[in-house]
Amino acid sequence: MKWTRTAASQLAQDPQLQADWDRLNQQRGDLPFMGSAATLAALDVFGQGAEQLLIGRDAQGKAQAMLLLEPAGSLRWQTFQPSQQPLGAWVAEASLTPDALAQDLLGSGRLGFALSLSLTQLDPLFAPRAEDEARSRHDGYIDTAWVDIAGSFDDYWAARGKNLRQNMKKQRNKLQAEGIAVEMRSFEAEADMVGVIQRYGEMEGRSWKAQSGTAITPDNAQGRFYTRLLSEAAARGEAVVYELLFDGKTVASNLCLRRGTTLVMLKTTYDEALQSYSAAFLLHQDIVQQLLEQQRIQRLEYYGKVMEWHTRWTDNKRELYHLTSFRWGWLKALAARRAKAAAAAAAAAEATKEAAKEAASAPVASTAAPAAETSAP
Repeated sequence: MKWTRTAASQLAQDPQLQADWDRLNQQRGDLPFMGSAATLAALDVFGQGAEQLLIGRDAQGKAQAMLLLEPAGSLRWQTFQPSQQPLGAWVAEASLTPDALAQDLLGSGRLGFALSLSLTQLDPLFAPRAEDEARSRHDGYIDTAWVDIAGSFDDYWAARGKNLRQNMKKQRNKLQAEGIAVEMRSFEAEADMVGVIQRYGEMEGRSWKAQSGTAITPDNAQGRFYTRLLSEAAARGEAVVYELLFDGKTVASNLCLRRGTTLVMLKTTYDEALQSYSAAFLLHQDIVQQLLEQQRIQRLEYYGKVMEWHTRWTDNKRELYHLTSFRWGWLKALAARRAKAAAAAAAAAEATKEAAKEAASAPVASTAAPAAETSAP
């Protein structure tokens, strides 16, 4: 391919580039969070200004691959990867493998004298993982889960664990006994998105995420991103936010995107003050039941690290991975040696730390002379 390079901001300014991006995304999963609109929202909110757009074209000038890249250190590049995006920002014709793309781009000179290029958070469903080669390395990232939406809800629910089924029944009986009205609502209109993000942020702002600085608020970067993402998606009929309400008050919320027969659950939160009611699980049960009854969606994707709670809802999982391509094979070997040395150093430091902790907690031997033994008269 013939590669060209321009500032990533050009994608926002050129409708033809956006159309090319969307056309290529359609060939590789057609994921809603990988479309040009979602990608531009992430770039606008989380980009640092150094991002570059690399375009590979065939002899007729047709775009075959497009990658948004950012510097990853001295003479190293990687795909633009804010934590809010499940996969790295690149699209390509389905016939082009990530390994071939990375090597072709490295050899093109468009990245200057780059030593390596990493494509991050790849999904094997749309970019099958290849074997390592002399100049490439594949590293596991996380396992992600999904639910196949097929059959009846009764069959699906009967296949879930006994503890989950009993807990959900217990919570619903408890709510009924306390006279609390439970309702699930879904919001799909563009005009609703500001309000749902505000309610979402109010709940998350009272959670542990507020202390860690990762909570969504209407006026922080995350809040601006999700408001724009969902508003633009809603205008295309691709956003849906589910809320669970107790007596008319929102107690749990799931932010989702959908396209075709796939629903992607992006974010979920609940009111921690009502944790004893398992509101997030009750909402999840209602969502899955509705999806199975409607049969419009065939696949519910989580695109996050598999947690214990995921395993209660599905047995399905697959591993996302990173690909790193090197300019020369000896660079890969050098990187491996450095990684091994760093891991050994970290293990040694941890062992020293543990030894110091054990020494500090060990009982101190007394230096006082033993008391003289006495006997009863």
